[in-house]
Amino acid sequence: MAAHLALAEASRLAEISQAYERVARRRTLYTLSLLGLCVLSIFGGLFVADQANSGGFWSGLDKFFDYPVELFMGAYEEGLLGLFALVLQYFPYLVETVNIALVSTLLAFFLGGALSFVASRNLVSNRLAVAVMRRVMDIFRAFPEIVIALLLVLIFGPSPVAAVIAVTTHTIGALAKQFSEVNENCDLKAAEGIRSVGGNWMEQIRFGILPQVLPNFLSYTLLRLEVNVRASAILGFVGAGGLGAELKMVVDWNYGADILVIIFMLVLSITSIDYLSGWMRQKLIGQTGQV
Repeated sequence: MAAHLALAEASRLAEISQAYERVARRRTLYTLSLLGLCVLSIFGGLFVADQANSGGFWSGLDKFFDYPVELFMGAYEEGLLGLFALVLQYFPYLVETVNIALVSTLLAFFLGGALSFVASRNLVSNRLAVAVMRRVMDIFRAFPEIVIALLLVLIFGPSPVAAVIAVTTHTIGALAKQFSEVNENCDLKAAEGIRSVGGNWMEQIRFGILPQVLPNFLSYTLLRLEVNVRASAILGFVGAGGLGAELKMVVDWNYGADILVIIFMLVLSITSIDYLSGWMRQKLIGQTGQV
């Protein structure tokens, strides 16, 4: 009897192993087919672009590194003192870009957080209110910052105000979506206990839900701050101020050393914010993340 059971178990394991191998082979085939399709699409697109005279990728491939070399040669000719002077010249614009990102992220944190509680299915029983709030979040998130900024520049003129409103609008939709998902995964026992002793909806949120979700809220907000610094720099290309506006100007005039200095400042600032936000996340949610 035992031998029969062992034989049946071995046969079953062999069948499972064969089935797994078939699935693995099928998955590998699908993956390779998809990669082949992507490569074919890329090369086909390049061929069509060459035929339509809308770009010459292959003819310009040998000149790919000419422009970077030109930038570094311009920086070399400028010298260390000249480069340091350029850093001092563009530093106020970098501060303006970071300020745009900070103000926008801070506003979106409070407004997106408030919207997220109304958009959480487990916290609001009125399904119509939840659906309406989710559609509002979708609208905020649907338009890229650069499109909103372009429209606002036409209204307010070239100024950082357009960048702040554009980045804040998009970030509200993004953070509210992430925050609502955090809310829907939280433990409702604390809120139910507060309701059982007569606490209203606001008190349930304040004392039962917010302490649970706040660490994740802060983590998502710090991550979004990094994104907003990059977005604030890009918005300068449409006249919304900051370091991006200066970058557009020096690119138009082909000032090699200036371009390289601005790119270096952007990369350094984003890297610094990345390390700073990582350190802050560890301090804020380190214990929570280990649970």
